[in-house]
Amino acid sequence: MPRPPILVGMSETPVKQQNTAAFYGQAVASFAVAMAATAIGIARLNADAWVRAFLGIAVLYLVTSAFTLAKVIRDRQEAGQLVSRVDQARLEKLLAEHDPFEKL
Repeated sequence: MPRPPILVGMSETPVKQQNTAAFYGQAVASFAVAMAATAIGIARLNADAWVRAFLGIAVLYLVTSAFTLAKVIRDRQEAGQLVSRVDQARLEKLLAEHDPFEKL
């Protein structure tokens, strides 16, 4: 019974990039401080209520847009890494099967 070809250099486990808990905590704390400072600044602003409401809505829109942009950039980067990994696996398979001493 023939054995399946061995693919040299291929890993069965996907590459996972994990952030540390400290980095995650710092990012969450930084976001919370920025949002709180902005909310306090808008609330204490010496302006009419409609101006403060407009600035509050603008900040919320900016935050949701920033999250969406970050997600789109991350998704595009992950898709590029997946294509790159598939291409690398194909190349490694070809190199593993290639015999330079075989007659053409």
